[in-house]
Amino acid sequence: MTTYDFQRYLNVRNATAPSFGPAGDRLSFLMDTTGVPQVWRLDEPGAWPRQLTFEDERITFASWSPERDELAFGMDHGGNERTQLFLLDGDGETVTPLTDTPEAIHYWGGWNSDGSAFAFAANRRDESVFDVYVQGRDERGDDAELVHEGDGWLSVAGWSPDDSRLAVVESRSSFDQDVYVLDLETRDFDHVTPHEGEARYHDVNWSPDGEALYLSTDRDADTRYLARLDLDDRDLAVVEEGGDWNVENVSLDEDTGRFVFGRNVDGYTELTVAELTGETAYRELSTPDLPRGVTGGAAFDDDAGRFAVPVAGSDENTNVHVVDAETGEAERWTDAATAGLPKESFVSPDLVRYESFDEREIPAFFSVPEDATEGETPVIVSIHGGPESQRRPSFNPVKQYFLNRGYAYFEPNVRGSSGYGKAYTHLDDVRKRMDSVADIEAGVEWLGDHPAVDPDRIVAMGGSYGGFMVLAALTEYPDLWAAGVDVVGIANFVTFLENTGDWRREHREAEYGSLDDDREFLESISPINNVENIRAPLLVLHGANDPRVPVGEAEQIADEAAEQGVPVEKLIFDDEGHGFSKLENRIEAYTTVADFLDEHV
Repeated sequence: MTTYDFQRYLNVRNATAPSFGPAGDRLSFLMDTTGVPQVWRLDEPGAWPRQLTFEDERITFASWSPERDELAFGMDHGGNERTQLFLLDGDGETVTPLTDTPEAIHYWGGWNSDGSAFAFAANRRDESVFDVYVQGRDERGDDAELVHEGDGWLSVAGWSPDDSRLAVVESRSSFDQDVYVLDLETRDFDHVTPHEGEARYHDVNWSPDGEALYLSTDRDADTRYLARLDLDDRDLAVVEEGGDWNVENVSLDEDTGRFVFGRNVDGYTELTVAELTGETAYRELSTPDLPRGVTGGAAFDDDAGRFAVPVAGSDENTNVHVVDAETGEAERWTDAATAGLPKESFVSPDLVRYESFDEREIPAFFSVPEDATEGETPVIVSIHGGPESQRRPSFNPVKQYFLNRGYAYFEPNVRGSSGYGKAYTHLDDVRKRMDSVADIEAGVEWLGDHPAVDPDRIVAMGGSYGGFMVLAALTEYPDLWAAGVDVVGIANFVTFLENTGDWRREHREAEYGSLDDDREFLESISPINNVENIRAPLLVLHGANDPRVPVGEAEQIADEAAEQGVPVEKLIFDDEGHGFSKLENRIEAYTTVADFLDEHV
């Protein structure tokens, strides 16, 4: 089998985040051809795309004005997540800053109906809370009007059809949100989702008549379902049941009542295209003819005759497809390059389940190289972050590189992962944290029984919370591992909670436990306090500007492990944050991983 250089894999491109222009004849999207995501434009499928932005930093979103030939976009600096807003003309000739508060985070909240104003949430007044602002399209800098002072983590979900109100979401944790309606004239902030216990409210859309909101929620249910929330009587009526799987990525066109939603079935997206025929009744229009994999949110064109959606698969890099809503016929508009790598060389996983310590079945994706030799195949156990996240069958160039080099790849969705119901996500909360680490140990036992696997060459690798899981696995089960790779991971829950962004602390304490009530427990499970157990060589990678998991987490675990005599390598990027967005840094980071594993595994 032909082997390929790592740089080739890291040059595989992805086209995401589509948005149609006001006349429906232009499609913008983000693509990382230059090494970081930039705004590109297409006027027809398969045409040569036109690059509209040429920034050194990543673009985080781009949204066309509803009536003008221009887009708003967001950009931070060095991965610090302090996104600023900019205006870009449709030909990419002029970029105009809309905000000028570089110490604050700005969350885009959408254009009003004629593009004369936009809304956003920002923590300008107080770093720990987000307020709601409205700014005229011709206003600049700090001219935005503060329309609501918040006391938590707020984001704007969108304008009502008559532009008189904003839907606003407050997030207290990953599993508990509330929705409010802000009247822009009276400034009344109406709580429309009072509930007991925890409930998630995602994908908030205004109804065409402005009398209701359509959203996905798991209130009084284990999985998220599609619901209509009446704004007068607060009645929450089911439109589409969730059943065993979450409803996600709901997009509704306010003018026509057409909508698209996905159902997350064991990680794969099953898409439905429909049209409202009543408050909770609809007729299904089509089943899109798309590659099997994972789709993002849909963006309708001007008359909702078509919608654009990004699609990725394990063996398909992300591209934007445009779907005819009536027929389901789909056409791929973008052609994100695969750096000359033949698609037939990409490996798709098997979906497996293994039994953990309490007889619970844990789902996982397992990929094995085609030419694997019995009993000699090393395995990378790749652990996702979150923990309220899910490993799904989308394209991963790092995985495909290691598969090409003879490694198998094991991706478990341990307890605490999203995608399998509310109860499953809570199985690792606070004092149950280490049960999820035990799921990793059970996965390694399962791997040891697989005929292709060499049980003496198993690697733990993960990022963010997944980095904590790597470190915890190395300290709790030290004899299982040939090596560990910690990417922007948590080494000490106490210092992490003390130093993470003020706006995130309460949100994270709801998952991990609080410094006031659970400090002793958090110290007991922190890998830094069990570092003497580590046996395997350790590689630690981090961004100096990380606002989520401060770089001190990497420095302390690398230093302490080295003092214990563990072979340790540390690599810090001065111009990155929580992860690596710049191509040259990704190349350096992951070639370092490859060299490290070549040496130790």
